[in-house]
Parts: sequence; C-alpha cells; structure tokens
Amino acid sequence: MFEFKIHHRDCGTAARTGEFVTPHGSFRTPAFMPVGTRAAVKGLLPRDLRQLGCEILLANTYHLALRPGTEVVRRLGGLHRLMAWDGPLLTDSGGFQVFSLARLRKLSDEGVVFQSHIDGATLQMTPESCAAMQADLGADIIMTLDECPPFGASRDEVAAATERTLAWARRCLAAHRTAARPYGPALFPIVQGGPFADLRAEAARRLVADVPAPGYAIGGVSVGEPHELMMQAVEAAVEHLPADRPRYLMGVGRPRDVLGAVSRGIDMFDCVLPTRNGRNGSAFTFQGPLRLRNQQFESDASPIEAECDCAACRAFSRAAIRHFFQVGEMLGPILVSLHNLRFFARFFERIREAVAAGRLAHYEKEFLKSVDSAE
Repeated sequence: MFEFKIHHRDCGTAARTGEFVTPHGSFRTPAFMPVGTRAAVKGLLPRDLRQLGCEILLANTYHLALRPGTEVVRRLGGLHRLMAWDGPLLTDSGGFQVFSLARLRKLSDEGVVFQSHIDGATLQMTPESCAAMQADLGADIIMTLDECPPFGASRDEVAAATERTLAWARRCLAAHRTAARPYGPALFPIVQGGPFADLRAEAARRLVADVPAPGYAIGGVSVGEPHELMMQAVEAAVEHLPADRPRYLMGVGRPRDVLGAVSRGIDMFDCVLPTRNGRNGSAFTFQGPLRLRNQQFESDASPIEAECDCAACRAFSRAAIRHFFQVGEMLGPILVSLHNLRFFARFFERIREAVAAGRLAHYEKEFLKSVDSAE
C-alpha cells in the first residue's frame, strides 16, 4: 500500500525528487503539507486546496482527541470523510504539544498527561493510545509519540528526551503491529536530539535498527534555534536514515530553511506559516514578503504578485485586500491564505524542477539573493 519512488537526484547536493504512494493516492516530493490542525485548513475549502496544488494535508491528534474525539471521527467515517478530503493525510502525534503546552502537561516514561487548554479536562497519551487514536482517525501516515525539548535545554535534558522518544517509538511500533489492520497507516518514527549532532546521529542509527519503517521524521527543530543549527541537526540525522525512504522535517516552512533542508536530502515539510501569516496580512512572494496592512498599499492597484495565478491575484488588488483587513472582512485573511498556499505550491514545484535539472544550488542562490535584496 505504500511505496517511495525516487525519480531524480541533484548532481551537486543530496536533494532528490520522488513520489510517495498511499492508499489515498500519491504525492510528489519534496512535498509541503498545509496544516489543518482541527481537520480544516482555516478558511479554505478542500476544493480550494486542490486547485492551489496541495497534494497532502496534516491534522493534529491532540486537538482532535479533545474535540470531537477520535472515536467520534472513526464513527463518522474517518478523517478523510470529516474533512471532505480524498487525498493523502498525515496526523502529527501530539508530541509538539509536549513542547508548546509544557505548562499544561505532566511527563513520565509512561506517557504524557495533558490538562486541556479548552476546559481543563485530562487527556492521557501513551505511545500505545497515540497509535490507536491515529488509527481511529484513519490517516495514511501517522507519527510515533515523541518528546520535543525546547531550544536551550541542557544536553542532559535533551539526552533524556531522546532516550524517551526512542523507547516510545518501540512501543508505538509494537502497538501498531498488534493492531494488524489490513490497510493500516504507515508509521513514521521521529529522530530527536536537539542541536547536538552526536545525539542526533546516535538517535537516527538506533531508530533505524529498532523501528523499521516506511519513512522517518526529524523533530525538535524550528523551536527557536538559528538556521545553521537546524541544518547541522538535519545533516547529522540524514546521514544515518535510509536513502530509499522519505525523510520528513517536522514544522519547518521558512523558504530559507526549506531550501537548505532539501539540499541535505529532506523530502517532506509542514508548517502553519502560509495560513497564519495569511490571516495576519503577510504575503509570501518570490521577491520577498509583503505586509499588506501597511499604508503604502492603500491605493496600490497591482495584485499581490503579478505572475501568480491564484484567485486572489487574478481578481483583487493589494489595495482591496488591505481594505478588507482594515474593516475586518474575513475575505482578507482568506485571500492572503489562498495566495500563500499557492506560493508554496509554486515554490516546491520550482524546487522539484531545479533538482530534476541538477541546478538546486543555483536556484537556492538566486532565490535567496532576490528575497534578501527585497528585504
């Protein structure tokens, strides 16, 4: 049911293009996954996402376990039915909430107990229950439960989190195998290790040996560390991950980080930036970001980006979009979110073309030069 096909390799970097086949269709790599945390990409219809070029979406197990509950989703026909999305889906395990909701959780070797950020109710997640909940959701790709330490944590703290993540991955795999669902999801384990290259390398080696999987993820990045440390973490892990499986860098979406990671062999990404920035009036363009709430766009009749073919750029001016934000019309955030996701689809298409042509290093240099000069 799952197959990873590598189509091209870049001659000057570790980048490659490929295709990952799932029960709900395939997606091209390098791939970007828009985030639909609570089973919806904010403000956008599944039809919009398809037209924008999105091929795979991400949803979050922690949030869906709170509302409406994973058992409810299962009874309703699964996450694909709930979202009205017939393409590939990936669910995050909730490990990022171990980091982001640190004040609302208690951590132990057994698992994590959350105090709901909504009503204070208790939610317990163990590696076993995490695998079961994601199976109830019916995603194509599911993640092992992990502990994501914050940037700035001590080496001892990161080492302990890495060991716990490895132990949880083994337990997730055992639970996944016991369930023995005939069309079960692909389980991806997660490499932790913080900014410490030796911990990353050791974690990757042990994870591959102990938890055979159709793909592997690198977590614990994009938590405040600089670009250089992120790339060092990626390099240390990728060196020990199988070359014939997809590699997923979790929570990363800044174009500079994406290009650096692709050149080091990463195949999958997710990030909230396109829609979060869109809701705040910040647009991605190939000439650098535009903050459309600024007064300079009050009478600007040009589109967000002249060469963009999205609905926002085809029909609306910068001035119109700024007006929608100024008067609180929901159309403003929707339009910039549409544009940003189309930008990411175009960006990743250009990356795949550059890799296929063996010119990724040149494309990265030219893209960063264009963006940096605009800023």
